[in-house]
Amino acid sequence: MSIINLNIKNPVLSLKDLSVSYDGEKLAIKKINAEIKKNSITAIMGPSGCGKSTLLRALNRMHDLYPDIVTTGSVFLNGIDVVEMSNIDLRRKVGMVFQRPNPFPTMSIYDNVIAGYKLNGMKQKKSERDEIVEKSLRDVTLWNEVKDSLQKKGTFLSGGQQQRLCIARALAFQPSVILLDEPTSALDPIATAKVEELLLNLKKKYTIVLVTHNMAQAARVSNQSMFMYLGELVEYGKTKEMFTNPTDKKTEEYLTGKFG
Repeated sequence: MSIINLNIKNPVLSLKDLSVSYDGEKLAIKKINAEIKKNSITAIMGPSGCGKSTLLRALNRMHDLYPDIVTTGSVFLNGIDVVEMSNIDLRRKVGMVFQRPNPFPTMSIYDNVIAGYKLNGMKQKKSERDEIVEKSLRDVTLWNEVKDSLQKKGTFLSGGQQQRLCIARALAFQPSVILLDEPTSALDPIATAKVEELLLNLKKKYTIVLVTHNMAQAARVSNQSMFMYLGELVEYGKTKEMFTNPTDKKTEEYLTGKFG
């Protein structure tokens, strides 16, 4: 049973009875109802296997890539059912960054940023490409670090720089929403701090949904938090309120380290 403590006007994303099953029978997430606030960071927390990543990937229909996965219910992006959008259009508007940095290994830093345009056969003038690359790299505070190495492979960068490059790749399309699946779990503390600082800056322009296993990270960067348990959205509210006065006993037990 979801406990919703928010009253969000004009949400960017609206989830209505959203369920996902990997085998057509047992539900990995069960009838999730929630609304995501614009220009904010929403954290999805919960123990391993609770459905955090499953929920995140349902938001831009990543599960459509696997025919055995069944999704029911609805997701609305700015009031439009995402089922009515083409996959290409949806993933331009709802970008995704994964757990481990995954720049395309054969591509330069420059080509990694505009990879989405190339892969979708979208042609631009060189001046337009240059502008997209510079803006995207500036948005992730990477431009000054790589501007003289744009033709080097993306794998030339450190782990933290690679992850920021992957975020720049997602930003190249100027999406409405950025989904991040534990984006700092493979990074050291210094690189993690840089990514967290970046997310706080990015929410001025973008809406961010962040899966994290790190409760301290959720407390540091998120405005709202969801707590999931066994595929259900147990509690959803303002992060500060949830951490100081959780409504549900399971949430309290998780936040106090009694399970996880």
